[in-house]
Amino acid sequence: MKSPFLSLFMFCAILLNCNSQTAELKSSIERGKDIYTDFCVTCHLPNGEGVKNVYPPLAQSDYLKNNREASILGIKYGQKGEIVVNGKTYNSFMAPMGLSDDEVADVMNYITNSWGNQEDKIITEEEVSKIKK
Repeated sequence: MKSPFLSLFMFCAILLNCNSQTAELKSSIERGKDIYTDFCVTCHLPNGEGVKNVYPPLAQSDYLKNNREASILGIKYGQKGEIVVNGKTYNSFMAPMGLSDDEVADVMNYITNSWGNQEDKIITEEEVSKIKK
């Protein structure tokens, strides 16, 4: 028979780990908001809606939700060529912003958790570093 103390200890350890990741994600989102304001807001606007027929929306974006690696790649190295976002085709050019891997992770965590987007799995610097051109 398992000790009730062991069960309680395991529950607390799991709870602390979840809260730690939540705190880590919240911190990343805050840093990402500043990066977004500095680098992304001009084209994608403060509300993430983009510019109709020119720059794709980030708000409620099916592309962000379904194309995690491609989204990271686009921010890290720039984006050109056609992409389909929320059923509309965009063929714009986005220059590379020169962001470090940790900055790419932070801005991705911000945009994937803003304007109706929800991503509980944190994007890490390590994950971004594995994405190659």
